[in-house]
Amino acid sequence: QVQLVESGGGLVQAGGSLSLSCTASGSIVSIGSMGWFRQAPGKQRELVGTITSDGSTNYADSVKGRFTISIDNAKKMVFLQMNTLKPEDTAVYYCYAFVRTRGSYAQYWGQGTQVTVSS
Repeated sequence: QVQLVESGGGLVQAGGSLSLSCTASGSIVSIGSMGWFRQAPGKQRELVGTITSDGSTNYADSVKGRFTISIDNAKKMVFLQMNTLKPEDTAVYYCYAFVRTRGSYAQYWGQGTQVTVSS
């Protein structure tokens, strides 16, 4: 079983910055990709960005140029640096991992961390 634990959410004013981190634990043999999704009240969960184990990134258009994802494969951690935050970035942010355990690759999710951006 794989567990993902996020940290770093909180309240920030518009224009400010926050960083999130996520640590994966369990019987992980290899990492395919990790990343972040978010879900605002009344909306569907949406992609923020993902990163592969070799560092290739993919971002939602809404966060390009403001958010940066990085990965530490050895520590099985993924990070999200959020700059120039906007009120519309307010959401619960979920860590995501696509990893292989003793079986095949599978998706795993963290419990989520709240990010609130005040105007």
